[in-house]
Amino acid sequence: MKIAVLANGAWDVEWGSQVLKEVDFLICADGGANHAVLSKRLPNLLIGDLDSITPENLKQCENAGCVMKRFPRAKDETDLELALIYAEDQARLVREQDIWLYGATGKRIDHFMGNIALMLAYARKGYRIRLGDPEHEIWILQSRECIRRSLGQKISLIPLSERAVVTTEGLHYPLTQGELWQDSPRGISNVFLGEEAVIEVHEGWVMVVLFARQTHSTAAITRVSEKTTVKGKTIVR
Repeated sequence: MKIAVLANGAWDVEWGSQVLKEVDFLICADGGANHAVLSKRLPNLLIGDLDSITPENLKQCENAGCVMKRFPRAKDETDLELALIYAEDQARLVREQDIWLYGATGKRIDHFMGNIALMLAYARKGYRIRLGDPEHEIWILQSRECIRRSLGQKISLIPLSERAVVTTEGLHYPLTQGELWQDSPRGISNVFLGEEAVIEVHEGWVMVVLFARQTHSTAAITRVSEKTTVKGKTIVR
C-alpha cells in the first residue's frame, strides 16, 4: 500500500498528476490539498489549520466526503508534522515502512530544513520518508541498500550525523568505510558507473539525494581537460 503526504511546497501539476495515480492513501497538509485538486486527486484525509486551502477547494473536499482534522493556527506542530503523525498511524495498520512525501521542497527554505528534521525523526523510529519532486528523490539511510538507476545518473550522500562511515559500490568516486563529516561536502555529486549501485552505512545517518533520471554519455563520468587561449598561449586545466 502506497501512503503519501502532500504538503504545500512547490508543485508541478503534470508530474504530480502522474505520481498521485500510484497513491492508495493520500493525506494533504492544509494547502497541499490545492495541489491535489489541481492534479485531479482528492485526499483521503485533510489535516491542519486549513488557512492555506482555498474556500472552493475546501468545499470540494467536504462535498467529496474527505475526512478532515482541523487544528488551531497557534500550535507547536507544523501542518506537515501533524499529517505525518496520521500517516504513521496508517502505515502501522498496514505494516508499511515507507511513507512518500510530496510538495515538500521549494518555496521556504526553513520549511525544507524542518522537513529534513522530520525525515530523520521518522528514520529513527524505523520509517523511511521518501521525499520526491520532479528533480529529486531523497531519503535517509542507516543500513545497506541496492539502488537501480542509469549510467551517469548523479547521487549525493550527505551525513546528518556528525560522522558517518560509508562503503559504496558502482559509483565513480568509491568509498570503502570512508568517513563523511557533517561539516564537509565530500559526498556531493557522485555518479553511477552502471545501472546499479550499493550503499552501505556502517555508522551514522546519511541522506541520499538521487537526481532525476537523465540520459548521459560516458563522458559525464570522465574528467575532460578544458583548453583556454590567453594572449596566444593555450592553457590546459
